[in-house]
Amino acid sequence: MRDEETVHAQLVAPDAAAPAIDDYAIIGDCRMAALISRDGSLDWLCLPHFSGPSVFAALLDPTRGGRFAVQPRGRFRTTRRYLGPSPVLETRFESADGVARLTDLVPLVSDDGGLQPMREVLRVLDGVSGSCAFELVIAPRPDYARMQVRASNRGALGWAFTWADEILVLNTSVPLEAECDGNTLCARLAVAAGEKVYISLVYAKGDLAVLSPLGDRAEERLRVTLKWWRDWTSRCAYRGRYRDAVLRSAVTLKLLTYVLSGAVIAAPTTSLPEAIGAGRNWDYRYCWLRDATLTMRAFTGLGYRDEAEAFLRWLLHATRLTWPELQVLYDIYGRTDVKEETLDHLCGYRGSRPVRIGNGAHAQTQLDVYGEVVSAALDFAESGGCLEADEARLLGGFGRTVVAQWRDPDHGIWEVRGPKRHYTFSKVMCWSALDSLLKLQARGAVRVDADLLRRERDAIMAAIEAYGYNESIGSYVGTFGGDRVDAALLLMGCLGYKDPRDPRMRSTFARIHERLGRNGLLYRYERGYDDLEAGEGAFGICSFWAIDNLAERGDVEAAGHAFEHVMSHANDLGLFAEEIDPVTGAALGNFPQAFTHVGVINAALGIAQAEKGRGDVR
Repeated sequence: MRDEETVHAQLVAPDAAAPAIDDYAIIGDCRMAALISRDGSLDWLCLPHFSGPSVFAALLDPTRGGRFAVQPRGRFRTTRRYLGPSPVLETRFESADGVARLTDLVPLVSDDGGLQPMREVLRVLDGVSGSCAFELVIAPRPDYARMQVRASNRGALGWAFTWADEILVLNTSVPLEAECDGNTLCARLAVAAGEKVYISLVYAKGDLAVLSPLGDRAEERLRVTLKWWRDWTSRCAYRGRYRDAVLRSAVTLKLLTYVLSGAVIAAPTTSLPEAIGAGRNWDYRYCWLRDATLTMRAFTGLGYRDEAEAFLRWLLHATRLTWPELQVLYDIYGRTDVKEETLDHLCGYRGSRPVRIGNGAHAQTQLDVYGEVVSAALDFAESGGCLEADEARLLGGFGRTVVAQWRDPDHGIWEVRGPKRHYTFSKVMCWSALDSLLKLQARGAVRVDADLLRRERDAIMAAIEAYGYNESIGSYVGTFGGDRVDAALLLMGCLGYKDPRDPRMRSTFARIHERLGRNGLLYRYERGYDDLEAGEGAFGICSFWAIDNLAERGDVEAAGHAFEHVMSHANDLGLFAEEIDPVTGAALGNFPQAFTHVGVINAALGIAQAEKGRGDVR
């Protein structure tokens, strides 16, 4: 496992190939997120929020996408880290002539009543020794590089790029020049020991652009931001042996939580491939209900009650729009219009096309989402939260929908794009929805027809045991009557459906590892399961589900060894993508992935609970 103070050195040339996915770092303010490469290039930023159009998208097309780069000239060596338990990134550049540091952040400013920019990216270049030559390039390409904008010199008010009702303003003391086409600004500069250069990029939409002052005022924004994150992480209840990894995952999960609604997006990116050059490229800048139960457990397990409550309120607010039925995913405001389209003008990450925005899964039927939402509500209640009367009615309505629909086929948790099937895990989550409602009723939190729900819950279990378990292979299977396994079935234990020590769960655990395991990681299902020809990487969170199983059945040593092995595949900053190439260890898929970091948190919590249960002192 690599903690946040670990640095990783690599020789980099300015003309190197497109960075690896895990060569990126995330900065943000819980409204927007930017990805910055190891060599100082901001290659991905959507505005005004996570789900908005990109302004910089070199991540998906180095030529057309646009970037905001602060990079040394010539050959250099880089090391990087986050400053404490924060998303403030420090990159150290070493060349033959000197050493310099680049600090990148999205400031969190104190509410002092003064005007503040709608959004800001602050970059501080600091000379450490000798003298380092740098190049600054800012090339905005709004609306996924479908719009052209020109730079306008506004003198003391900086350089501005405007389009429609939006504006970007770059403020720095460094002289800038517009290239001949007028849509790119660049500068060459040298930073000597003791010198600092401040570069502030602010954004506004439908409002005036407010410039942030540089110098001491910029240093104050850095101090305020670091203090806010120190205070937030100090409230983390987890004190186990994996605290550094848990804090990094908690910060990442917080970064991907939209502060204005409580929604948690799956990832801040779109179309980073699950297999290089293949078509497994999806837009993950939305909120999936399938993640709800485990995300809630992460928040409550870490003691973040405010985040847990905001997340539940968002879940129950967003789902009102389609109540008593649920959609698969929603945007950060709870809207359901996320029609999928392709951007044929972008070449994709390392040529991996198509580039997609929106997600066609929103039109699918996934019965597991009912269990996700209701189980999240139960976890919230069991951690001390209170449900409002209207929320209780909403939850009761979801129970009635489950009673009416659980016998129907669906597209499953993995959103398989093909005919509907009877997915075993979907039935398990329908069971979980009714079981959770019965537990909520026992707590006095909801009012339901308990006899009806109990009968239907038991009928679902009978169907799972009859058709979802294959005696010939000794395992629960992905679809009723099938013979292929599915890593999601590992969740049957932590959801309370079946004790992980049960013989059927033990044999399922063994069969999943036999068929889906490789180099200590797990694929989510067997090739061909989703009818797509291209393969994919091992699925990050599935390996953490296996660790949960080991911890719950009391095998703490094995759980700890497995946890440390999977954590060794995080990047040097402790970040995970959606998937991992089990051969090379490279990150695949959208990055960073909230669901994988939820897995880190819950696995660490599970190990700590198992250690507590047997009296270990750590």
